[in-house]
Amino acid sequence: MNQYLLLTGVVITLCVLVNRYIEKLPVPSLLVFIALGMCFGENGLFRIPFDNYQAAEILCSVCLIFIMYYGGFGANVKQARSVAAQSVLLSTVGVVLTALLVGAFAHYALGLSWLEGMLTGSVIASTDAASVFNMLRSQQLNLKYNTASLLEIESGSNDPMSYMLTVVFTTLIAGQQISVPWMLAKQIVLGLLFGVLIGKATVWLLNRFHFNMAEGETIFVLASALLAYALPNALGGNGYLSVYICGIWMGNSSIPKKRNQVRFFDVLTGVAQMMIFFLLGLLVTPAKLPSVALPALLIMLFMTFVARPVATTAILAPFRAPARQIALVSWAGLRGVASIVFAIYAVLQQIPMRYDLFNLVFCIVLLSIALQGSLLPWMSRMLNMIDSSADVRKTFNDYQEESPLSFIKLQVEAGHPWEGQALQELPLPRGLLVSAILRQKQVIAPNGKTRLQSGDLLVIAGNEFENRRNLTMEEIVLEKGHKWCGRTLGSLEMPKGSLVVLVQRPGEAIIPGGDTLLQPGDSLVMARF
Repeated sequence: MNQYLLLTGVVITLCVLVNRYIEKLPVPSLLVFIALGMCFGENGLFRIPFDNYQAAEILCSVCLIFIMYYGGFGANVKQARSVAAQSVLLSTVGVVLTALLVGAFAHYALGLSWLEGMLTGSVIASTDAASVFNMLRSQQLNLKYNTASLLEIESGSNDPMSYMLTVVFTTLIAGQQISVPWMLAKQIVLGLLFGVLIGKATVWLLNRFHFNMAEGETIFVLASALLAYALPNALGGNGYLSVYICGIWMGNSSIPKKRNQVRFFDVLTGVAQMMIFFLLGLLVTPAKLPSVALPALLIMLFMTFVARPVATTAILAPFRAPARQIALVSWAGLRGVASIVFAIYAVLQQIPMRYDLFNLVFCIVLLSIALQGSLLPWMSRMLNMIDSSADVRKTFNDYQEESPLSFIKLQVEAGHPWEGQALQELPLPRGLLVSAILRQKQVIAPNGKTRLQSGDLLVIAGNEFENRRNLTMEEIVLEKGHKWCGRTLGSLEMPKGSLVVLVQRPGEAIIPGGDTLLQPGDSLVMARF
């Protein structure tokens, strides 16, 4: 147990430290996390043996729950309304077509049985939400024709269909008798029903109950996401479909402290993606990959240049989609973590396969992320699909054109320059507003003619600073004895990418320079980028 906890701590630490630098690389960051896992693995530098497929499936499945939920939560339905039909068809019919085409290719070109080929096609039929979201956000791919919304909805919603096909063909290979139509209908109906019901119930409860605990709303939403997966899954329904629908319903509803939940799940899914890709890199044995390298390459090439384009064209062409949009959507069909999770599920069923399914799918995913992911920005430019007037962030629910309000307090002491002045006479910068005045035991709703008195506590509202382009602001208070006290700013050895932008001292605010002498009690506002 301690060994796994130690490894987990080391992994998260490494991933967080390198994430700052890998964002600047021309390859998807998730590829680097896989490489890190392989370095720690059995054939890597640290030679850590790990072949516990059951533990990996549990951890990866839990991570996938939150990735699916947050994918639905972040999908802006209003923004995606114009491409909703295309997205749904791609995530259902498109997945089936891709699976059938890849299965037929695996049968005729690689000699797999029909059921083995169809299972292979089913496992890799869905595009990966984590990979697609990561590329769109990190590369700021603002695409024409609302293509970003189309890709987000498709990649977030096609895993359930791929999972259902995987379960069907795994069951058939195992020789079990099932009614495929009944099984599919049960999966879809229960998945949709529980997703909507749990989403509606959660929204209703959030808007009617006050949680008397810190971040109670966020904890409640976390529990709802787990229930949305577990309840339909226990009854034979599709838990992934349910949790995605639940996320869509809640993300597009008015709920309290939504921004806090966005921040929480943003961090949670970020860690989940790091961990899951690292774990998959740790689980694979590189020495065994050469045996599946050629069939994996052939399947990936066929899927990228034949199966995916055929399925995409068949669905988008009737909507009169431009040829360049069809081409880009075809290229953006990145495979990722969901495919590997489904492969692990099939491996645990101990079904006979000509090729090691996990290693085969791992190789396909690796090639897909490396080739399609790395070249996606270039393909977007080559196809003239970049829209300079658009903002890809608008396709996510966590985007706001205006920053949310933040509040600060200001005490008007005796002798303060504002004492005795009316609010309309104050030299407040544009965008700041005195929203309330606390005077003794009274709360005053002010107007322009309200005059300030000694002892008034002003509540001032303004737009909150947001972390944009990795720029953060933090406050450092210099206590007595701090190593910076008595030194000038110019003499300090600060970390690279750090800058003191303001020094707050009792009674004054100083715009600092290199010769600014720091004193005990100073409060430094530091920008990190």
